[in-house]
Amino acid sequence: MTVNTQPATERPDPRAFGLPVVEQDDIPAELRALVGRVHDLIGAVANTTETDPRTLAEAAAAVEGVTERLGRAPRRQIGTMVRRDLPGGASEFGTISNIVAGDTNPAAPPLSLVPTAEGVRGEVTLDTVYQGPPGLVHGGWIAALLDQAVGTASSLATSPGLTARLEIDYRSPTPLFNPLEITAEVERTERRKVYVNGRIRVNGEITAQARALMVRVPFPE
Repeated sequence: MTVNTQPATERPDPRAFGLPVVEQDDIPAELRALVGRVHDLIGAVANTTETDPRTLAEAAAAVEGVTERLGRAPRRQIGTMVRRDLPGGASEFGTISNIVAGDTNPAAPPLSLVPTAEGVRGEVTLDTVYQGPPGLVHGGWIAALLDQAVGTASSLATSPGLTARLEIDYRSPTPLFNPLEITAEVERTERRKVYVNGRIRVNGEITAQARALMVRVPFPE
């Protein structure tokens, strides 16, 4: 069966369904810098060996003050999307606070995926914030990365959908502090069902692979 591709110009605009959209280039550089510093802070807190109570209390108070100040600002509407331009003139929409790829989520690695002739590809290196067993990536994060990849591959090849089934084969441990190559491609479609395969490679070796069933969301004509 062949994949029914849908040109980007025909993709549904989230604004038609009441969801705000932010252009990627309109995200302030200062906000991006803040996201990066908070990302670094998460790693510093998770791995600090500092035991001086005064130092820790001062750091907690400083973070509390900044959090309180930012908390007084209006929050984005749940479901706010970001539109990203892709190579070749295509574009994609994603939730701006996505835990895997969100532009404004400090907890995101983040994973950036780009279209390829086969599907999508991305590369990311994970540190101890994403650790499960000693020195290895947590299995839940492996699943999250692959879910993002198969979902993006399905959306770009057909139209936006949701994960109905995701099977992960953990073939070997995935190490921290190594570039992870993540790829995914659509295998076939059956009406609204999209079957997608994905995998994670480390130095060319597959450490995890996924088989997914995506179901395309029906949109009014």
